[in-house]
Amino acid sequence: MRVLSVASEAYPLIKTGGLADVVGALPAALVPHGATLTTFLPGYPALAAVTKRAKVVHRYTDLLGAEARILKTKIGDHALLVLDAPSLFARGGGPYGDATGADWSDNWRRFAAFGRAAADLASGVVAGYDFDVLHAHDWQAAMAPAYLRYASGPGSPAKTVVTIHNIAFQGRYGADIFADLDLPDAAFALDGVEYYGGVGFLKAGLEAADAITTVSPTYAAEIRRGEFGMGLEGLINDRASRVAGIVNGIDPAVWNPETDAALPSRYTARALSRRRINKRAVEQTFGLDAGEGPIFTVVSRLTWQKGMDVLAGALDELVALGGRLALLGSGDTALELAFLAAAERHPGRIGVRIGYDEPVSHLLQGGADAILIPSRFEPCGLTQLYGLAYGCIPVVARTGGLADTVIDANEAAIAAGVATGVQHDGVTPEALSHALRRTIALYARPDRWAMLQRNAMRADFSWDESGRRYANLYSSLLEPA
Repeated sequence: MRVLSVASEAYPLIKTGGLADVVGALPAALVPHGATLTTFLPGYPALAAVTKRAKVVHRYTDLLGAEARILKTKIGDHALLVLDAPSLFARGGGPYGDATGADWSDNWRRFAAFGRAAADLASGVVAGYDFDVLHAHDWQAAMAPAYLRYASGPGSPAKTVVTIHNIAFQGRYGADIFADLDLPDAAFALDGVEYYGGVGFLKAGLEAADAITTVSPTYAAEIRRGEFGMGLEGLINDRASRVAGIVNGIDPAVWNPETDAALPSRYTARALSRRRINKRAVEQTFGLDAGEGPIFTVVSRLTWQKGMDVLAGALDELVALGGRLALLGSGDTALELAFLAAAERHPGRIGVRIGYDEPVSHLLQGGADAILIPSRFEPCGLTQLYGLAYGCIPVVARTGGLADTVIDANEAAIAAGVATGVQHDGVTPEALSHALRRTIALYARPDRWAMLQRNAMRADFSWDESGRRYANLYSSLLEPA
């Protein structure tokens, strides 16, 4: 099977979050299951090194108003295509906004053009390219199935899959952009791209897709309800027979405490004592007092969705209970200030780094004792999977992929020897306080804590099973009706 994976990010070339890790890992994950995957990315400046000697396979004089080329190169050992459109993507800042974090007003044009080029690749417009399946990730790529639905290319259009990594981000724009999308008038309809009187990129892709996936089974069920569906729950329910949840995996070549070059001390489940060296490094890096009490960590966007407002209110109690905190993240200014203020109140007990640093995130997983993820909703989450792999015990809200991947350390699970973390119901001060107290009580019993760590590290969240499920989904779409 030949699959075109269409996404706005892919590790290690461009990353703002877990989407990049998933897209970057998929090509290798699918090889053992009979699928050859080509990744298609926008031509951001960060890709300049890999496109320097790339081959031009297609040219546009007018791609939604932009001159553009499709370039052929590689990402590691796997095929990579890049939409080189300087007027759309050759600019500073992040992939979706400038250095201040503000969205660019032409994001609709940028990612519509990207989707249109992806549809051309998947419908025979680009000579030499023929794909069986187009797999679009999130709203930035979701117009590809919509364009493919109305395509008139010389080839048979590929089957389409849209993966929802987070339904809260939908790519909604005013109706005034429709005239510039190069779509037939019939596309501006309830079963097309129209969404509450405007244009919805994610909604358009979900209407057009042959299959819809989310990144965990629990999230696939949650988005059928109003509190999680973000306005799209009706569409999800109408298309429920085409919706499936496939849990993300993690790449053991990148996230493996036995081989991780970012760790001062590498270790296995049989040599947990070596983590102490990493714990000392976390203390030094974040200015924490040395000690044997638990270090909690946060590696996250600092947002309401992630429950960071509730966590910020619990920090005084965390310290009073004997815990310390090392936080790496950025997001809402008010939350950043709240965590910085807590660090000032508790010097040596709370250390905060605003921003993101990949090696430091590895160090925190390899040296902290527990990772806090009190998300109000979490489609899958990768952070808890990294925590499991590194024996950094996840303390999570019971929602989405967090519920699917962490086994709560209740007495029954401990007795059965299967517990891997701590779950709490709801994201409230009371629920989080209880979870912190439970975690610290478990940590105070070294035998139980070591059991949790070993169980966590033995859990299999590699891409093998997830890759098999995606390959089976692709195959099912290609079977004769």
